[in-house]
Amino acid sequence: MLDFFTIFSKGGLVLWCFQGVSDSCTGPVNALIRSVLLQERGGNNSFNHEALTLKYKLDNQFELVFVVGFQKILTLTYVDKLIDDVHRLFRDKYRTEIQQHNAMSLLNGTFDFHSDFMRLLREAEESSKIRAPTAMKKFEDSEKAKKTVRSMIEIRGEKPKEKAKSNKKNKGSKKEGAESSSPASKGAPTGKPDLPVGPGDGVELSKEELMRKKREEFMQKHGRGAEKSSKSSKSDAPKEKGKKAPRVWALGGCANKEVLDYSPPTTNGTPETTLQEDISLIRGTQAGGQLQDLDCSSSDDEEIMKNSAKPSATKGALGGMFGMLKGLVGSKSLSREDMESVLDKMRDHLIAKNVAADIALQLCESVANKLEGKVMGTFSTVTSTVKQALQESLVQILQPQRRVDMLRDIMDAQRRQRPYVVTFCGVNGVGKSTNLAKISFWLLENNFSVLIAACDTFRAGAVEQLRTHTRRLSALHPPENHGGRTMVHLFEKGYGKDAAGIAMEAISFARNQAFDVVLVDTAGRMQDNAPLMTALAKLIAVNTPDLVLFVGEALVGNEAVDQLVKFNKALADHSMAQTPRLIDGIVLTKFDTIDDKVGAAISMTYITSKPIVFVGTGQTYSDLRSLNAKAVVAALMKA
Repeated sequence: MLDFFTIFSKGGLVLWCFQGVSDSCTGPVNALIRSVLLQERGGNNSFNHEALTLKYKLDNQFELVFVVGFQKILTLTYVDKLIDDVHRLFRDKYRTEIQQHNAMSLLNGTFDFHSDFMRLLREAEESSKIRAPTAMKKFEDSEKAKKTVRSMIEIRGEKPKEKAKSNKKNKGSKKEGAESSSPASKGAPTGKPDLPVGPGDGVELSKEELMRKKREEFMQKHGRGAEKSSKSSKSDAPKEKGKKAPRVWALGGCANKEVLDYSPPTTNGTPETTLQEDISLIRGTQAGGQLQDLDCSSSDDEEIMKNSAKPSATKGALGGMFGMLKGLVGSKSLSREDMESVLDKMRDHLIAKNVAADIALQLCESVANKLEGKVMGTFSTVTSTVKQALQESLVQILQPQRRVDMLRDIMDAQRRQRPYVVTFCGVNGVGKSTNLAKISFWLLENNFSVLIAACDTFRAGAVEQLRTHTRRLSALHPPENHGGRTMVHLFEKGYGKDAAGIAMEAISFARNQAFDVVLVDTAGRMQDNAPLMTALAKLIAVNTPDLVLFVGEALVGNEAVDQLVKFNKALADHSMAQTPRLIDGIVLTKFDTIDDKVGAAISMTYITSKPIVFVGTGQTYSDLRSLNAKAVVAALMKA
């Protein structure tokens, strides 16, 4: 049973709605719009919200969205057929009202679609119930029934295993003739084929066996000569490339070196003509070359170039110009066949830029769903349209769903007279302590006092590393420059202690000493280590920080995606709270080591919808940047 079925425009106007089991469809549909449609994640055409599964279909030509919702535990096989039938019937029935693209016409329009929908629903349910009965397999359909009695009789002197082995490997004619003739010579004389195969057997040779035996005898006699002639012809073939003229030698040396070279000019054993063609293909000067700046050539572009370069003689120059304009002006709606070649090249380009393969496939599928049926703009090609849509999707993905403004949140905490707490987590060696020091320097530059809590009580030297950072930050911002106020302080309790207890004491100390921000450093741990992940979930659940940042490396590529997903899942599984606290943002370190292969940023934000708050780009305290979505997308789309 369906919970609801609704049809609304992309502008937000609900045209028709069917209420089934559910009382209201507002919450699930709004979640679908926020999490999928606005975030360009429409590659799967399915979305799970709490206990519901929502399936949707986009009509880009009329700017409509069809959404059906049902319980997640149900397996409704007719939903896809139902949504297609409803889409087709609703579009054809109310084409005139929808084509006006006017909000007032949609509001004033009467979309009485209940009876039609119920008819389509009954038909879809009945079609899913009708199943062909599974018939039992008969003996006539089996492999054993296809065998004859004669084929199952074993001839005396022949080994079935050797015969099957010779048939499978398809050996030479000489060996096949020898093996096949041996049982025949033992079983029956060659001069009298009509006699029985052996004494007392009573099995005579049929016409087919006689013909096969004669053919094998003929191949045995004449096969050797044919093989020798074929071998001699093959061996003589490369000799044609040898010496064609006598060589002239003078006193053991070559009289004329140029006379000796009768071969075509080569380079490293390859003819120069083919080598030049390979170089031109590598440089992308010919068709089918490498992808250059994602300017994928489509069939429309090729037709435009042909029309502009070679105008027909009958139409003249004016006809060629009109042909070019006809190819450019958007006169038809896009189909998947038109976008297939362009999307394939863009998918390969994204994978080469370190985007996960499945995510690149979903991105291209989302762009295809977004553009399918949409009428192209004037003077636009398929390549430019698809490229622009993909760029917009990537920028939208990198835009955070949750606004992370630390400076504003810290000022709000100041008004409440409490410290703002930030917890850092991640695997070993990604740079948690270093980037914590960078963020501390950024906060000190904004005139906020910082307390660093050394909760990494496992790794040797972790407390000493933070002590060194604290000393250097204090030298950059001494108390005398801030009216005698200590701007940065390290709270430590040594090694081997409970990290959650140290963090709680640090927060209490910061509240008493009026520190603005508490930065909690945790020990590095692998995402599959259940005891350590339980300890991290305990630290976060007990102290309830304002911001939980995951520190990941841009250098490891898609491994950071797996780390982020498993950290988030472990925090949810090992937390004792009813609503567990998950990761709020990402700090992407070592971003300066990957050049333009910035696909890890796309993969991490696409999988978890977590915003990238900071990006580490160097070795100094000032090498901390906020993510610029357009700059990252520009680097990603660059050839």
